[in-house]
Amino acid sequence: MTALATAAEMGQLITIVVMSIALGMDAFSLGIGIGLRGVRLLDIAKISLIIGLFHVVMPLAGMFMGHYLGSLLGDVATMTGGGLLVLLGGHMIFSSLRGQEVKPIDHRTLWGLTFFAFSVSIDSMSVGVSLGMFSTDLAFTVLMFGLFGGVMSVFGLLLGRRAGHWVGEYGEALGGVILLAFGIRFLI
Repeated sequence: MTALATAAEMGQLITIVVMSIALGMDAFSLGIGIGLRGVRLLDIAKISLIIGLFHVVMPLAGMFMGHYLGSLLGDVATMTGGGLLVLLGGHMIFSSLRGQEVKPIDHRTLWGLTFFAFSVSIDSMSVGVSLGMFSTDLAFTVLMFGLFGGVMSVFGLLLGRRAGHWVGEYGEALGGVILLAFGIRFLI
């Protein structure tokens, strides 16, 4: 029984880490776009800190909504959560393939920084709703989301300072594929 519980905990850990990476891909890919326009190291630190905080707060709000919905829906919660992940992943893939031009955000203003952090963290709230319907370690999950959101934004901003546009196009699509796969896993 102990080995089975340990295997289940390890599976949950891997799932949360992979989901954290998938959610951080938006911050990574949009960070590249901002980095391409030029960004100072101090701005990179501020942007990444705010994105990390939003990647904690947004899924927390979503998880609380998910716990409430889970208590109302019972067994339907798993199917609903899986469906939300499938829709979110599909939307991320569609958006990245559509090649919609992102309007520049002035990351040096409080409004621009807040808007940027909110825009790359909104999918974390949706995933939080899905995870809130399942039993999960709340503190660990949101800390991982925040850590990976912040760290991946640092990598994206730094890479954007040095690299071309090609990585940014594929980052959101990869994140969408991962969320889509987890959604299908919950549905099966």
